[in-house]
Amino acid sequence: MAKKLYVGNLTFSINDEELEKAFAEFGEILSAIVIKDRVSGRSKGFGFVEFANDEDADKAAEALNGTELEGREIRIDQARDQRNV
Repeated sequence: MAKKLYVGNLTFSINDEELEKAFAEFGEILSAIVIKDRVSGRSKGFGFVEFANDEDADKAAEALNGTELEGREIRIDQARDQRNV
């Protein structure tokens, strides 16, 4: 089953491809999306990475949470399902 991770405190210059590349070593990624402002198109400083395998997502979260990505210490959590909020 797929598992989606929230990735916070991203640098505003990071794009989807760079985010995916940072997580690619941990397993198959279904999607990597940096959330952008609708008006300006600028990053909001967070994104989501979806892994095909739950164990790979857990390994990535454990290994990368609190590490530096392009000069900023990133925070990783399991993404919440917004449909149930």
